[in-house]
Amino acid sequence: MIIQINDISAYIDKEIIVQGWIHNKTGKGKINFIQLRDGTGIVQCVVFQNDVSNKVFDFAQQLTQESSVLITGVVRKDERAPGIPGGFEIGVTNIQILQSVNEYPITPKNHGVDFLLDRRHLWIRAPRQWAILRIRACVMRSAREWLDQNGFLEISTPIITPAAAEGTSTLFELDYFGKTSYLSQTGQLYNEANIMSFGKVYAFGPTFRAEKSKTRKHVTEFWMVEPEIAYCDLVQLLEIEEQFVSHIVQSCINQCTNELEILKRDINKLKRVVPPFPRITYDDAIQKLIQIKTEKDDTDEKTLIDIEWGDDFGAPHETALTKLYDKPIFVTHYPTEVKAFYMPEVENRPEVCYSADLLAPEGYGEIIGGSERIHDYDTLVNRIKDHNLPIENYNWYLDLRKFGSIPHAGFGMGIERTVSWICGVDHIRETSPYPRMINRDTP
Repeated sequence: MIIQINDISAYIDKEIIVQGWIHNKTGKGKINFIQLRDGTGIVQCVVFQNDVSNKVFDFAQQLTQESSVLITGVVRKDERAPGIPGGFEIGVTNIQILQSVNEYPITPKNHGVDFLLDRRHLWIRAPRQWAILRIRACVMRSAREWLDQNGFLEISTPIITPAAAEGTSTLFELDYFGKTSYLSQTGQLYNEANIMSFGKVYAFGPTFRAEKSKTRKHVTEFWMVEPEIAYCDLVQLLEIEEQFVSHIVQSCINQCTNELEILKRDINKLKRVVPPFPRITYDDAIQKLIQIKTEKDDTDEKTLIDIEWGDDFGAPHETALTKLYDKPIFVTHYPTEVKAFYMPEVENRPEVCYSADLLAPEGYGEIIGGSERIHDYDTLVNRIKDHNLPIENYNWYLDLRKFGSIPHAGFGMGIERTVSWICGVDHIRETSPYPRMINRDTP
């Protein structure tokens, strides 16, 4: 009977077969300890010379890292046994070698980042990378779960588009049969059409930004989940966002205990991620940053958070703000000039708009950007012109303001940044199975 390692606790004192790859091996004399992984976990397999044939014991001594095998043995409970999950081991009775690996390139020692990224197809086998990508899967699964259970319908939106949504300077241009098109920055504009049919929708897929940035928070290809809601204002939107994010975080705590333990993540910090989240305006945030600056002794630190009203926040500003709270925080009502063309101005104060970013604690920065959307036809036309965008590419989008226009709002959550925060990892490149950055499009 072939059993997955994560189910092994149900087979104590029974003989089973596990199949997988050799993660590590130690031992001497009459005993060998084999760490076997199968994708669901790692289990210790113990080979005593007196319990197996000479042939099987020879096999155990010859095993090399990442060789693929079938191992037969009896499950034993042992609290001292390492593994994922630990506390169980297999007393080996037989080994079948499917492939013996010679000189696996990623050995149990320190390697440079570029060396590992060049071998990303192999690096994802390492326990840390395994844990991060399993948490990523949980984030994506629980995001869909919450949205599906709360009346949202998933609608696929195009990856090839004729128009920009987040600014023309970050578009990947392509030749579409002799016509200029772009890789999508967002599915939002199409979601705005979809809500006119379905009320509450979301898109979930890859998006592309041609940002020439080498920071730890940027990749050129990333995944976003983008809900859009008819008859929704900014206050309602923030309530939806905090419920959504809290569900995702708590799901990861409940479903990824082993993975978070591998990453040595402080679970107590994640347990605090429950509604309500603090809310501050951009005006308030500027005042807080000015106050923080006056309290800094280091001149370089002061320079990093130097800011004036009207400036967009960079990583140092977001980090400084999030250190003031132990939960994600909403910053609302950003300057109109630093936000996208479709965000409406606040009545009697046109210099700010109905927008909000959700900043993750511990310096992880923006994980969600959202806003109300302009629903007046003439206002949207003027805004498109103000941003020097080709209005002919937005005729279909303007139609939405001519035929049953309504107040509406939505947001986009970046999967990789969210996973970085939940996992507590330093660089976003580890949160993508095969990261794409300005200097990397392989493997």
